[in-house]
Amino acid sequence: MKLKNVLIVVKDIEKSKQFYHDLFGLDTVLDHDGNMILTEGLVLQDEKIWRKFLEKDVIPQSNSCELYFEERDIEAFAQKLEKLYPSIQYVNRLMTQDWGQKVIRFYDLDGNLIEVGTPYFN
Repeated sequence: MKLKNVLIVVKDIEKSKQFYHDLFGLDTVLDHDGNMILTEGLVLQDEKIWRKFLEKDVIPQSNSCELYFEERDIEAFAQKLEKLYPSIQYVNRLMTQDWGQKVIRFYDLDGNLIEVGTPYFN
């Protein structure tokens, strides 16, 4: 068995597609009526579909999981984030962990937690 995808719930699939393309360079692999697979295996699903399937409300900023990306030039990434999405909500702006890794944490447009860090191993 292998993990194929990670799915996140979004309110506006087109805005989210643009967000993940702008910041992470992810492109659409498949667009199927409220379900969109992006490169790297990220799946966006329309909130209405998810809510109907689960029969429960979606809880933004639940802080129960995060998407983790690595970026060597994290200072340039932080500048791009600030420029393209100046009203983004941060958990923490660019900081250096005790072990030397630089990280930035923020929520996407729908409250999904994202961490971007420098690679652990070069």
